[in-house]
Amino acid sequence: MIRILLAEDQLMVRGALGALLSLEGDMEVVGEVGRGDEILPAAVRLQPDVALLDIELPGGDGLTAAADLHRLAPRVRVIILTTFGRAGYLRRAMEAGAIGFVLKEAPAETLATAIRRAMEGKRTVDPTLAVTALSEGGNPLTAREREVLAVSREEPTIAAIAARLFLSEGTVRNHLSTAIQKLEARNRGEAARIAEQKGWLDPADWLAT
Repeated sequence: MIRILLAEDQLMVRGALGALLSLEGDMEVVGEVGRGDEILPAAVRLQPDVALLDIELPGGDGLTAAADLHRLAPRVRVIILTTFGRAGYLRRAMEAGAIGFVLKEAPAETLATAIRRAMEGKRTVDPTLAVTALSEGGNPLTAREREVLAVSREEPTIAAIAARLFLSEGTVRNHLSTAIQKLEARNRGEAARIAEQKGWLDPADWLAT
């Protein structure tokens, strides 16, 4: 039996996924968690073969958890299961050691196949998303530029952004200006939207805002 750990914060979705996987004769859901900070402890305790991780989770995002598992529980094969088909997220997932990236809108058999392929050491990635990730290249934003853009979505003024991040207003303006230029945007709002759509904002930053 393939032992599976499921990380999903929406109870109804988690229940549906568990029910679907239980129909597969060679799979068993041995644990379910609803928070990002519960993933590693559960994996250490339950020793699953595969961890299915959503990206958007309270207490820490799935991409960070994937990196933690790759470093501290390397025998656990990680598959990202998400609503967000963003090239930047795919790239980060692969860099974090994930072996699969499956969209929630995909047929149930796609997920089952991805789990079996993971057990064989084979990757499963949506081909269209993979092509997009390759064509777009890497994230051009620095960590600080991502953080400032993420906070700018919630705070209306430069002063408020600076206060929240404990930066000077001049520093905030410089980071926003550079980010806007890199993304060829007209303003900071458009820059933040572009970065989020491409998956270039760190979930740890913008999910916490």
